[in-house]
Amino acid sequence: MAQKKAGGSSRNGRDSISKRLGIKIFNNNFVYKGSIIIKQNGNKFYNGKNTILSNNYSIQSLINGIVYIKKIKDKIFVNVKKCF
Repeated sequence: MAQKKAGGSSRNGRDSISKRLGIKIFNNNFVYKGSIIIKQNGNKFYNGKNTILSNNYSIQSLINGIVYIKKIKDKIFVNVKKCF
């Protein structure tokens, strides 16, 4: 019989699950109040008009409207404009 355990078996099994980050609702699309527009780690995108930045840096809509993503001086802002 073998006196040792097979080499390398204790290093297996640590593949982490993905976090599903990124843009969930793209530019010029309709969004409902409270919907998540972007999930992110840290501030890659910044909240603009009618949006809120939650604790985990996800950006949510405050009103029903259309999403507008705009770049101003190396910062990307996410705005929601009311449509009617």
